[in-house]
Amino acid sequence: MTDQQIGNWRIVRQLGVGTVGTVYLVTGTQGEFAGREAALKVLRTDVSEDRTVQARFEREVEILERLSHPNIVSVYDSGRPKDGPLKGQLFYVMEYVDGPSLKEVLEDQTRLDWQDAVEVGWQICSALQHAHNLGIVHRDLKPANLFLETSGAVKLGDFGIALDTHGAELTATGLTVGTYAFMSPEQIKGDRGIGPAADLYALGCLLYRMLVGRNPFGGENFAQIFEKHLHDPPPGVRDLVEVPVELDKLIRDLLAKDPVGRPLNAREVQGRLAETLLLWDEAEGRRMQQRPATWAIDPAKPILSNLIRPGRAEPTNAVSWKGLVGLAAGLIALIAAAALMNR
Repeated sequence: MTDQQIGNWRIVRQLGVGTVGTVYLVTGTQGEFAGREAALKVLRTDVSEDRTVQARFEREVEILERLSHPNIVSVYDSGRPKDGPLKGQLFYVMEYVDGPSLKEVLEDQTRLDWQDAVEVGWQICSALQHAHNLGIVHRDLKPANLFLETSGAVKLGDFGIALDTHGAELTATGLTVGTYAFMSPEQIKGDRGIGPAADLYALGCLLYRMLVGRNPFGGENFAQIFEKHLHDPPPGVRDLVEVPVELDKLIRDLLAKDPVGRPLNAREVQGRLAETLLLWDEAEGRRMQQRPATWAIDPAKPILSNLIRPGRAEPTNAVSWKGLVGLAAGLIALIAAAALMNR
């Protein structure tokens, strides 16, 4: 469908095919998006007659339209054309992220330095807190659904199985949804009332994967993996790689079997990630009892620039370590106050 026109968008090339949709690179031809690259996702014709699939596709668009955050992929347009190459097919146009997915990065590098993992986690927390504030639980947080811009920003995408706690639920009670390696015990059991804590558990699995180079729970089949999620403690991160004690403790807390044992919310996790940096003197390689006056890492250098694939544009305008540290002190104070009010 190269060079076909869909509304105000011209199809450039196909980017990929998923279980329910095909994604194309498109360029805006007029209006505020003229000349802008974007990604167009079209519901595949072989599943488009399934009313449940249609409803989920439409709900994903509705959810993305409600979300507006720099760490969440934005939606620009949506509809169902009455004529043309996509006649009668549901589609939406979303932000095109110009870097690799975190899955691709981990396939290339196996694992990340703990500072980079902290920065990725910090940005994910910001996205999750925004979604959770609006009653949206992602339920499928994993490397394939996280994308790195060449600017260093991390973008959360694919809300196809997200739970809108303020709306009607399309998933039947008791049905297990998600990705085996990152599913919380309550998702596996199909519990009623699944909430933001499920995403925090997945974040714990994700941080573990980034730091160690493998998932916290493995097995030859989904049954073995589920059994470990439900009953087995994960091997300690510090037993396998060198990371700060605070980071190891945070991951253990995120992977608590009972949702009540996990951190209060994504904002608390974000603060604890920032605090890990505050307590660590990168120049000396030792813990600090107070905030260090200077940092060895150049604050002008994008934090995640080393994760972007060779050959892509040089990253610019990323958040600096200094900026992260500056935000941390105030953030930690807010978290402490919130914890006192809620516990």
